[in-house]
Amino acid sequence: MAEAEVLYSDIKFTRARGNTDVATPSTDETTYSEVKISKTQRPGSKQPAASNRRSGVTSERVALLVLSVLLAAAVTALGVTLYKNTQTIKSLQKLQEEREAKHLTEILSKTEPCKVEQTSKPPPVRNETCPRCEDGWEPHGGKCYFFSSVTLTWDQSRTQCTSMRGDLVVINNREEQEFLECRLRGKMNNPEDKFWIGLTDSKNEGEWLWVDNTQLDTSLTFWRHREPDNWRGLNSDGEDCVRMGEEDLESWVDGSCESPQKSICEKSEIQLDQIELESSATFTN
Repeated sequence: MAEAEVLYSDIKFTRARGNTDVATPSTDETTYSEVKISKTQRPGSKQPAASNRRSGVTSERVALLVLSVLLAAAVTALGVTLYKNTQTIKSLQKLQEEREAKHLTEILSKTEPCKVEQTSKPPPVRNETCPRCEDGWEPHGGKCYFFSSVTLTWDQSRTQCTSMRGDLVVINNREEQEFLECRLRGKMNNPEDKFWIGLTDSKNEGEWLWVDNTQLDTSLTFWRHREPDNWRGLNSDGEDCVRMGEEDLESWVDGSCESPQKSICEKSEIQLDQIELESSATFTN
C-alpha cells in the first residue's frame, strides 16, 4: 500500500471585542490552529517524474553492464576457439607434411636409381649419378678392376674375366702399375701368391703381346731382375704368361701358363654404362 501524503495548513481565527464580565485583551485575539490532513495515494497513481527517471537510468545501466559482460565473454570465447582452430590446423598441416615426406622416402627407397627407359639402343651416355663400377670392382683412372681370389690357369682366368665383360688387365702406364702394385700388397699371403695379367708370348717366343693384341712397349716394362727367363724347370714348354705381385714396382715375372694363380680383370667404366642401358632397354621392352 502506498505511503499517505500529509499536508499541513495554518488557520487563523479572530474574535471581536465586546462587553463581557471577563477581562479581555485590548486588541483582537488571534487564535492559530494546526490542521493535519492525510491524503492517501490512490492505487494506480503515477510516481513522481524524478523517481521514474532515476529508476529508468538505473535499469539502462544494469542492462548495459550485462550486455558488456556478455560481449566480453563472447569475444573471449571466440578468441579461444580461433586459437584452438589455428593450432589444430597447424598440427594437421605438420602431420600431412610428415606423411608426405615419409611416403616420398618410401617411394625413393623402393625405386632403383639410374633406371633409363629406352625404346631403342641410344649411344652410351655417362650418368654421373650411377656407380662407376659394379659391386666387387674397384674404380681407378676411368677403369674398373676386379681382383680374383680364385686360382686358375692363365686361359681359365681370362675366361673368367670375359664372362664378366672384361679381360685380363692391360697396363698402359706407370701410374696404373703403381696402383695395382699397391693394391696387391694387402691381397698376397706369401711370396708365390701372385696374379695373372694380360701379357703373353705364347704365339711367338719373345714377342710379348697384350690381350688386346697391342705389342708391349719395351720402354714401359716392369720386369723383375733377370726376368723374363723362360725357365723350363716345371714345364718343358717354358714360361709364356706374366704374373705380378712382388712388393716392388718392378714386379713382373714370367711363369708357366698352366700354373694356377689369382688374376686381375679390367674393363672400362663406359662398358658398365652400356650394360646398364642395355639392361634398362631390355626391361622396358
